[in-house]
Amino acid sequence: MLKFSVVVFMLGVSAMSANANAFHLNPDQRATTSMATFGSTTIPIGYYEYCQRYAERCERTAQGSSVNLTPNRWKQLVSVNSEVNTSIIPRTDPEIFGVEERWVYPDGVGDCEDYALLKRKILNEQAGIPLGALSMTVGRDANGGGHAVLTVITDMGDFILDNVEPRVLPWQEAEIQFLKRQSSTDPNVWVSLIREGRARDFGSYASNQANSIAARKLRK
Repeated sequence: MLKFSVVVFMLGVSAMSANANAFHLNPDQRATTSMATFGSTTIPIGYYEYCQRYAERCERTAQGSSVNLTPNRWKQLVSVNSEVNTSIIPRTDPEIFGVEERWVYPDGVGDCEDYALLKRKILNEQAGIPLGALSMTVGRDANGGGHAVLTVITDMGDFILDNVEPRVLPWQEAEIQFLKRQSSTDPNVWVSLIREGRARDFGSYASNQANSIAARKLRK
């Protein structure tokens, strides 16, 4: 167990020292193993509409805010990430549904958020990881395009499961500009990963959100 802890720790140190791009993309974040959050924010419109289709899933509580990263847990993360990434064919929402944004569980094909939703479902229902430790997270990829991933919150830091990356990475190593994610204490509350004053600089995922009335309805 000690050896495993050291390996994961060194992985995080390596990411922080070797990949400055992650911090360049996230200037509000600190060089720590867990992402800083900056208060509640609006929810993505895709998540709000997802909750209209899967109301029973959005009624569930966080069940816990993190998970202990044991060797077995690590194997589960790696296995589920690989299994979902290799079983789903990537397609955009306009290609699949003819609309800009739709969050669903993929059936053979899916967009980035669909991969993340399926990983979250499997890790919660089959591996027993609490929903509060499985945060849907949105941002921009290295090319500036809107992107969604799953963040797993552990006692050893935050790890990213990404449909375009075969490895499970410490958040510091993921070349993503993180914007917001689900709260670890309430999945229907989203928290900002950037300081409030910079939020207006972002379009698409940052601005295309459900309005405050819709967000309040979702939290009831």
